[in-house]
Amino acid sequence: MLDSCKLMSSFQNIISSCEAGYTTFNEEKRSFNPGWTSLYNSTTGPFTNYSSSITEAFMYNDSTTLGTYTYSGDHASYSGGGYVYEFRGKMSEIVANISLLRELSWVDIQTRAVIIQMSFYNPNVGLFAFGTILAEFLPTGGVAPSARFEPISLLSSYNGINNYY
Repeated sequence: MLDSCKLMSSFQNIISSCEAGYTTFNEEKRSFNPGWTSLYNSTTGPFTNYSSSITEAFMYNDSTTLGTYTYSGDHASYSGGGYVYEFRGKMSEIVANISLLRELSWVDIQTRAVIIQMSFYNPNVGLFAFGTILAEFLPTGGVAPSARFEPISLLSSYNGINNYY
């Protein structure tokens, strides 16, 4: 595969930085300590000063572990693997964790996409809805947001109790 940044090396005096476009071939698959530091230091080993939800957000998970598939955005297709933060627990803890992830640069210049997946259920009408919000970070520095919501009705042919007599 051709790396566009290597081609641009002759223009270093004009271009201060270069970010190659995302492909599944150049996807990062290593796990890290919080803050994207090396997972194993020769003297300290894995970092343990953070909660498990923060530490796990810097651990790579493949699509088999996550039970996910490739996701196609407007600008690229993304493997089902990646770094995951689960929104679980008290709202105050979630807000504190998101603030801490921001301080630790969880989304940084290497990030190519942030995918937020959620599910909803309305028991009054037996309706599930699955939502996906995608923010694609482009090599040009821009962000391309998109969203998809897919409703699934559990009661598609139910016409009342009279159907059973």
